Amino acid sequence: NVAIVRLKKKGKRFEIACYKNKVLSWRNKAEKDIDEVLQSDSIFTNVSKGSLAKKKDLEKAFGTADQTEICKIILEKGQLQVSQKERKFEASKKLKDIATIIAEKCINTDNKLPFPVSVIQTSMKEVKFSLKPNRSAKQQALDLIQDLKKVLPIARAQMRIRIATDEKFAKDIKKNVSSLVDTIEREEWELDYEMTARIDPGAYRVIADVVAKGTKGKGSVDILDCKVQADVEKKNAEYT
Repeated sequence: NVAIVRLKKKGKRFEIACYKNKVLSWRNKAEKDIDEVLQSDSIFTNVSKGSLAKKKDLEKAFGTADQTEICKIILEKGQLQVSQKERKFEASKKLKDIATIIAEKCINTDNKLPFPVSVIQTSMKEVKFSLKPNRSAKQQALDLIQDLKKVLPIARAQMRIRIATDEKFAKDIKKNVSSLVDTIEREEWELDYEMTARIDPGAYRVIADVVAKGTKGKGSVDILDCKVQADVEKKNAEYT
């Protein structure tokens, strides 16, 4: 299963043969051994035909004939070639990721509850959302919220909740919900344990399940309020 990474430079096409998952790992800095990424350390003009690049073309384009260094440049700047079927699958997955992020971070301003992902997906079609493959799902989700206001009573928000449980469950509950809350505002350890925290709306059901299972039904999660956040500037939203 060969993945081809292609880079056009100085009017020439250069390709390397890689393992697809390893290309992504390399770009995410998870994989540091280039030998684990490359299926061949040769540089081609056409991998499928087995046509090797000429040394003089490599030197002209990259200023070196060191194949390892050239492979690193192609891995960093080249385009991963994918089939139409793969491209369609990745686009579908990214669209769902965008809808999920919005569902997690926003509420219906009419009833103060999160929207189902399916409602967000339908509304994305209504506003004729156009996917940008080179931008992250999170960036596109945050930008899209404003457009969705045209068809939905939607706003980015945070819930303020209170978690209460017997003291004997407290340490485990705190450990298991800490990664799900944005901010812990207050904790009380006298007799019973109580935590007041702010969360993304989409985390509520997960936290409620964690508390119910972790306390054998003896804990509770109450919504204290749901505060709509002010819209942030687009420039800042991309880094939120």
